[in-house]
This record gives sequence, C-alpha cells and structure tokens, in this order.
Amino acid sequence: MGNSESEARGQTAVSAKETYVWYRKFMREYPSGLQTLHEFKTLLGLQGLNPKANQHVDQVYNTFDMNKDGFIDFLEFIAAINLVIRGKMEQKLKWYFKLYDADGNGSIDKKELLNIFMAVQALNGQQTLSPEEFTDLVFHKIDINNDGKAITLLGLTLKTRRIDVRRIYQWHGKR
Repeated sequence: MGNSESEARGQTAVSAKETYVWYRKFMREYPSGLQTLHEFKTLLGLQGLNPKANQHVDQVYNTFDMNKDGFIDFLEFIAAINLVIRGKMEQKLKWYFKLYDADGNGSIDKKELLNIFMAVQALNGQQTLSPEEFTDLVFHKIDINNDGKAITLLGLTLKTRRIDVRRIYQWHGKR
C-alpha cells in the first residue's frame, strides 16, 4: 500500500521485504536500535580522518539524524538508504543543499562551498585542482545572477539541470 502511493508520485520506495532485511541487519549491528556517530564512521571505514574530512562526515551524519537526538535510529537509517539507493535527483539535490548549507540560512555561500570541496578532497585525495580553484569554477557556473554572493536551492536546481559538476571536475582533471 505505501509502495503504491510513493510509486504513484514517481518515487520507488524500499519494499517491505527489503525493509525487513535492512531492519534485521540494523538490529544485529546495533542492538540498541540506535547508531552512533562513531559506529557510522566505522561502518563506512572513515576513521583517522583529518579535521576537515571529519567535519564533513559529521555533517553527513547530522543530516541523517533528522530528530537531532545524536543517534540514527532505524527509520532515519532506512530513509537514508532510500535516498541514496532510490532517491530522485531533486530529492538528492535537496539533501545535498541541506548538507552544504552549514549555517542553515537557505543559501550556500562561497565559504560553505569551499569547506565542502576541501573536505571531499581530504576524503578522496583528489588533487587535480585546489579546493579554491574548484570552488571558483563551480560557483561561477552556478551563480545565476552573477553577484558572487550565495546560491539558493531554487537557483541550484535550475542550474544543475544545465550543468554536471562531476563533468567539470573530470574535464579539469584531464588538463
């Protein structure tokens, strides 16, 4: 019943059977029914990170902790799985925006964008462009009104339909 409603809206939710499998795995790993930040990092193999990368992983965890109690419970976990595996581009974009908008003011400024690129670079070791160069390049592409100040979710949504940030990064990596 829940699946048919979400499928009618153009979303494919995790099925009841898959949810049960995920639930059993979750409860086996986290018998308290709650996943801590440390357990989240262990699950993803992200221990011993530098401070920037660590801060980024903390932000990711906090966006999944929807009720802000310091833990990820099973409902938050399955919502995250559903977003990552089955989420539509618009849903993922909203989640990324929430992640990047560190101060929660409804827009992403250059400093927030730079912080995220520094963290991602620290996580994956990519060094073809400095975080500053990459931030300038991306910000220039998505700054709709060319004011150099901040990006809103609406502006980002409109622009991402026209550009692919990964392609920019790949193209500059080949230069």
